[in-house]
Amino acid sequence: MVARKPPKPSETIAAIATAPGRGGIGVVRVSGTDLADLAYRLTGIKPQPRHATLADFRDADRAAIDSGLVLFFPAPHSFTGEDVLELQGHGGPIVMQLLLARCGELGARLAEPGEFTRRAFENGKLDLAQAEAVADLIDAATASAARSAVRSLQGEFSREIHALVAELTELRALTEATLDFPDEEVDFLEAANAFGRLERLHARLSAIFDRAQQGRLLQSGLHVVLVGQPNVGKSSLLNQLAGDELAIVTPVAGTTRDALRGSIQIEGIPVHVIDTAGLRETNDEVERIGIERTWREIERADLVLLLTDAQHGIGHAEREILGRLPATIRRLTVFNKIDLAGQHPARSEDDDGVTIALSAKGGEGIDLLRTELLAIAGWHHADDVFIARERHLQALREAAIHLEAAQSVLPRLELFAEELRLAQQALGRITGEFSADDLLGEIFGRFCIGK
Repeated sequence: MVARKPPKPSETIAAIATAPGRGGIGVVRVSGTDLADLAYRLTGIKPQPRHATLADFRDADRAAIDSGLVLFFPAPHSFTGEDVLELQGHGGPIVMQLLLARCGELGARLAEPGEFTRRAFENGKLDLAQAEAVADLIDAATASAARSAVRSLQGEFSREIHALVAELTELRALTEATLDFPDEEVDFLEAANAFGRLERLHARLSAIFDRAQQGRLLQSGLHVVLVGQPNVGKSSLLNQLAGDELAIVTPVAGTTRDALRGSIQIEGIPVHVIDTAGLRETNDEVERIGIERTWREIERADLVLLLTDAQHGIGHAEREILGRLPATIRRLTVFNKIDLAGQHPARSEDDDGVTIALSAKGGEGIDLLRTELLAIAGWHHADDVFIARERHLQALREAAIHLEAAQSVLPRLELFAEELRLAQQALGRITGEFSADDLLGEIFGRFCIGK
């Protein structure tokens, strides 16, 4: 990796690195220069590099604040590439705040969100995809997401991108050679099978995109909004999927007045299910506000799941709901209460899309719904996915567009060379080789303080 100059390398930063609240152990992390001196002023001990040293943490009057372990990692062999101190004390919030304040008295300022990881990126310890994987590992909602985030953190995703960039660079060099020596008898591109190389590059990029898309699902999951008339079983379905009594279920129509959320896992994919107020005309002010919130939830959904009573089927009210749904949002129709209609669980498909027949009360047909949710999400089981974000997918899509354009402009070499350059630049944004400061600020600003 190429080292990048930190914006303020002389500043020392500090933050509490453990979660808020009480715990057996709390950690204050410090990064900067000459931290062996800071450690000595704090503890009266000069810690050995990469050894745990027991010490008392003392205030300006040499009174003990706490006692614990000091870990010192001298630059450049540390997470940030700078000197790093980790002060492990007792995990009480007051003790941690006192220790952090003492570090401030010794010259450290409070770190900004994600500033430790940003310094690791700027000092070439991590590329941008790996840095994002740090936050993704912390935020992982499932075991599958955590394993995939570790793969990205260890550089698997980045290595795939770097391999693509290396092939593009070689192909660009051959193209430039042909442009620089147009009178040579040897056609470099033809001799190197440029078109064949480009096809292989495109196939490899497509495979990486598929793995990244699966990783994106593991990270963000699928947001499903349940809609329908009052008393069709939306709350019962939420409870059945969640395996818990999250929503109140009564025979009274309009029981649900606000959006209720439950999260489940289907083959490691987080599925966020939102139960909403029944959609109907009402004079009840509270219910009307709930219906307005339902439509706001629909606008943010990945999938709208329309419930209807299997005894009545799709009626005018359901068609009105379907007609108001945004055209870009995927939809699935569920016929509920098959136990009352004397029907069996089933999946069917027609011109209006896929329908699932089930019983939210008894659970019959729920497995059909889970399978369909995975299919709609585009999930297929794979063991080698890596966590990816929407910006990564967008960069891969852009690179694919430029590779396709490069194929279409051959043999116009100037245009061919430009499309290759643009494809390489798109890929470089994933690992941070081409990154604007405002993008970096947005990415690291979402990290927690202490990372």
